[in-house]
Amino acid sequence: MKNNSQQMTTFRQLHEQQATFILPNAWDVISAVMFEQCGFKALGTTSAGIATSLGYKDGEHIRFEEMLIAVKRIVSSVNIPVTVDIETGYGETTTEIIENIKRIIKTGAVGINLEDGTGNASDPLHDLDAQVEKITAIKQLSEENPVFLNARTDTYWLNVGDEEMKFTETVKRANAFERAGADCIFIPGLTDESTIERVRKEISVPINLLAAQALPTMETLTNIGIERVSSGSAPFRASATLVKHIGEELINEGTFHRMMDDVMPYGEVTQLMNE
Repeated sequence: MKNNSQQMTTFRQLHEQQATFILPNAWDVISAVMFEQCGFKALGTTSAGIATSLGYKDGEHIRFEEMLIAVKRIVSSVNIPVTVDIETGYGETTTEIIENIKRIIKTGAVGINLEDGTGNASDPLHDLDAQVEKITAIKQLSEENPVFLNARTDTYWLNVGDEEMKFTETVKRANAFERAGADCIFIPGLTDESTIERVRKEISVPINLLAAQALPTMETLTNIGIERVSSGSAPFRASATLVKHIGEELINEGTFHRMMDDVMPYGEVTQLMNE
């Protein structure tokens, strides 16, 4: 059985080491197990991967109960810390969100990712005071039920305003989230090296960025002082893309290379479920 106290210690220590670490995001048991087999010391879930693999659009269209079942399976399948993408919390009120987080904690997960995007293009970000209220409540919950809170702001992801406005709003929200008790600030969409350096100087807690082709190298991010990079839904999308290419090869060429070349044998894959 997992020692959640030790798992939390391990997870926090990953954010305190000198080098930037990569957090892969799993969507089911086999992806979680494969990431652990590769040597990752922790993993996250991807809301997009879980939802889409079960037939839903991303953005809390999946019922919380279904998402929770997937999370339970992922957490129980690995021996490393797991943090859960709960989007905006799957609740209309802070009370509902806190109750959902309690259930996430009971799965054995050590952390959550809470975002401030609304899904409304005309009003893209949740009210700052309302978001701070949620984070404050999560911090209070964490005093008895420890949970590592990664507070996400979508200022860059949703391209809110011009470059200076994005920077200013990001710092404003990050500092407010930190004061409310956030353990880490997630800024997906931020890839410019000079801006990352500016943001780093304004935020005291660990910073989480999202993997992207335009993101600086891990060495550069380490030198800047960035603690964490998440893979997001990219591994899931890469897997879906491979299935698409396999299908295209089968139907258009009648050959089997993409699904046969350098592929794990059946026995090796099934053995993973017995370990």
